[in-house]
Amino acid sequence: MDQHPLESKAQTESTLDRIQKRTVVRASPTRVWRALTQTEEFGTWFGAKLTGQFVPGSTVRGPISHKGYEHVTIEIQVERMDPERLLAFRWHPFAVDPAVDYASEPTTLVTFELAAHPEGTSLVVTESGFSQIPAGRRSLAFRMNDQGWGKQIENIARHLLQTPG
Repeated sequence: MDQHPLESKAQTESTLDRIQKRTVVRASPTRVWRALTQTEEFGTWFGAKLTGQFVPGSTVRGPISHKGYEHVTIEIQVERMDPERLLAFRWHPFAVDPAVDYASEPTTLVTFELAAHPEGTSLVVTESGFSQIPAGRRSLAFRMNDQGWGKQIENIARHLLQTPG
């Protein structure tokens, strides 16, 4: 019996400093790479209206489009791109309070690692550096992003099924 594509072999590994989600998506590494690195496409599955381009050293930003978070603008600083293998960026985790200036806080590092897999592409999303986040908001940021990456890994798998191109 075939496994439903969204019931992928998703796994979660979390420590106090790092969140990691793993899955296998039914799409080629080339297709997954495009979904990760084309600004408009990333925004479609992630839930944001982003401007800018994913290139090392660039900043991509825009408002979140998820209900209840429209007031939040995310800012992603692209660090590294190894085509069809690795995307790494920095951002402020769960920076959702409009009364707080997060600019002076350390960022976390988010990586997307891709590898060919017999069923498509193995995708590993890791966010690390929570131990550097101010203690007063570290636990909530970790918990919310742990839940968020679980949803986002489902979102990209669903997106890839709906837009196979």
